[in-house]
Amino acid sequence: MDNQENTSEKPLHNKYDKGYKFLLSSKRVFLELVKSFINQEWVEQIDENKIEKMDKSFILPDFDEKEADIIYKLKIENKEVIFYILLELQSTVDFQMPYRLLLYMVEIWRSILKDLPKTETERKDFRLPAIIPIVLYNGENNWTVSMNFRKILNGYEIFKQHVLDFEYILIDVNRYSEEELMGLSNLIGAVFLIDQKADIEKLKQRLQKLIDVLKKLSPEEFLLFKTWLKRVIVRGLPEKEKRGLSEVIEESEEVDEMIYNLERALQEEFQKREIIGMEKGMEKGMLEAKLEIARKLINKGRKVDEIIEITGLSEEEILKLQVN
Repeated sequence: MDNQENTSEKPLHNKYDKGYKFLLSSKRVFLELVKSFINQEWVEQIDENKIEKMDKSFILPDFDEKEADIIYKLKIENKEVIFYILLELQSTVDFQMPYRLLLYMVEIWRSILKDLPKTETERKDFRLPAIIPIVLYNGENNWTVSMNFRKILNGYEIFKQHVLDFEYILIDVNRYSEEELMGLSNLIGAVFLIDQKADIEKLKQRLQKLIDVLKKLSPEEFLLFKTWLKRVIVRGLPEKEKRGLSEVIEESEEVDEMIYNLERALQEEFQKREIIGMEKGMEKGMLEAKLEIARKLINKGRKVDEIIEITGLSEEEILKLQVN
């Protein structure tokens, strides 16, 4: 396999990837993610001052528009450990995820070996750093991929300890309850709650509930939150509406101000969508009525040009009705 290591930041095409990658590039937010969602004894031994972000990416070319990765190096009990976070932020579930993680992990080890002098790597006591693979997933579908690598291998039950195995950590945004996320009372909990699928009315309610949590954030954390929110909340909106919501978030200096202005902007957007939906419904109803009249005229043997004049339908539409 060709070395896919990329030391420069590649342009990401997914708004989720951009938002989450920016957010988790903060050591503090990374540590908050780990402490909030990974229930292991070693988590408490992580020292923020000993965390180092690695400016490399190992994403395969086939997946560079679908996912992103973040890599942190740190020491626990004086042993070097690497946390590899794969941002799997798409609606579909990839059943080859354990295999892809293995490829990325091998590439990280190969990169480490390449950068170290042979005099060090050839020593009997040399050890590669442990890699802890983490998948952050925010799709709506349940994650049904095997958590253990060996379970994607045919015949693993026969050979047991003789086949390669590891277990990755899954952080599934949509599987946490509102109560759990509110209980965290931190930035990453607020982000996950807003990221969970919701209509505009539900989103407004969540923003209201988060006011006290957001007020506790440091200025740096609030800026991170606003930047993430700008990139994610505008998904699916036309360009003009995107700019409007982005400006509301950007120009707000206080939490109350941002929530109030954002609620107003979201309400306006909701009303616009309602009007557009009603107009489309009326247009569809009028078209159905015209088609029904045309069918009756066809059954009565009226000519195409007469039907066009009466209904205003195109010749193509009438000919389709005749065929059907």
